Amino acid sequence: MQTSEKMFHIHCRPGDVGRYVFLPGDPGRTDIIAKHLDESRLIVRNREYSTWTGYLDGVPVSVTSTGIGGPSAAIAMEELVMCGADTFIRIGTCGGMQAEIPAGQLVIPTGAVRMEGTSHEYMPSAFPAVPDFSLACTLAEAAQELSLPFVTGIVQCKDSFYGQHSPERMPVAQRLISDWNAWIQAGVLASEMESAALFVVASTLRVRCATVLNMIWNQEREKKYGLQKTPQLDMEDTIRTGILAMRKIIANDRK
Repeated sequence: MQTSEKMFHIHCRPGDVGRYVFLPGDPGRTDIIAKHLDESRLIVRNREYSTWTGYLDGVPVSVTSTGIGGPSAAIAMEELVMCGADTFIRIGTCGGMQAEIPAGQLVIPTGAVRMEGTSHEYMPSAFPAVPDFSLACTLAEAAQELSLPFVTGIVQCKDSFYGQHSPERMPVAQRLISDWNAWIQAGVLASEMESAALFVVASTLRVRCATVLNMIWNQEREKKYGLQKTPQLDMEDTIRTGILAMRKIIANDRK
């Protein structure tokens, strides 16, 4: 569905954004990603949503921040689709869950544990949260071409940051800790807050979405080895991977 009206939350209209959109969480990160586009210009900032539009290989491409968590990410995708977008790459961060993976590696999810609420207002619990297969493969191909270390697999998505990091002080601590240990035992790579909602919303809207993440910290590695000193906050490799993947997608869509 498209409309000529200004969107209630992101304050964009059709024509303001391209078909292809990057989705960082942090509004400040939109400015950084926009520098990788040609002739980028700020469209609007409202609430947690900051939108830029420029060009990649002559094609309009946009960057819109989603804020933190599934509810605001779902709103951004819904309204961007109303404005004409249909291809999304989330560029974000995550915390590691497998002790053998050091911080600084890229994570390209092939699926997401739906331990959040937003996706359940779109599809029943049995429905899987998975990215567009071709987009996820293109992200992996881009990381490989750039000679960047990356892993692919399942991530866990939640609504409560402190439920993860301070579970013992929550009244439902037993469940939180038990679930966390189960995800680790099953090989879940990392924890974040948006991909599950984005994957499910994209499925219901019949649009394409995939994610590339920078593992900025690994609390399980720190527990086991005590090796980490500072979070790996440099997002340049993650952004470069997303940009190259989007170029490949644009080129393939032209065929």
